[in-house]
Amino acid sequence: MDALKIEAVQTERLSLVPLAVEHADEMAGVLADPALHAFTGGTPYSAQALRSRYARLVAGSPDASQTWWNWVIRLRAEKSLVGTVQATVTGSEFARAAEIAWVIGTRWQGRGIASEAARALVAWLREQDAGAVRAHIHPDHHASAAVAGAAGLTPTSHWHEGEIRWELPGG
Repeated sequence: MDALKIEAVQTERLSLVPLAVEHADEMAGVLADPALHAFTGGTPYSAQALRSRYARLVAGSPDASQTWWNWVIRLRAEKSLVGTVQATVTGSEFARAAEIAWVIGTRWQGRGIASEAARALVAWLREQDAGAVRAHIHPDHHASAAVAGAAGLTPTSHWHEGEIRWELPGG
């Protein structure tokens, strides 16, 4: 993969900050609600497990054909972390594709934070010449579908592991 580097992204209310292991303790609290796993499975990570996970993510993909870009979302007015956005990027500088995802802590849901962060992520990826931007969303996860739509993605007829693939048109 080429040498593009992750960078901070700013929106009106948010700072998308490149993920660091030091974020794990605060993020363990943000992501502690088991309801966040209703559509993705699993259970919340402890702070220690999240530190280990973040260390692996920050180290980067072991697959040279992929780049992992991960951000924590800081709500500047509250001076707190509220969630994450991520992109797994494949391909070369001539044909990049990004698979994106987001999660917002339960306490901060319903305030447009996920939509604002996803729009910023998609815009940043487009600036990096990502030709295709995709997300996979459970068909019953209406809030996540609304976020994808707000970010400009549209549902396709493609399914993967029980989820619908959403894509940025023209990608």
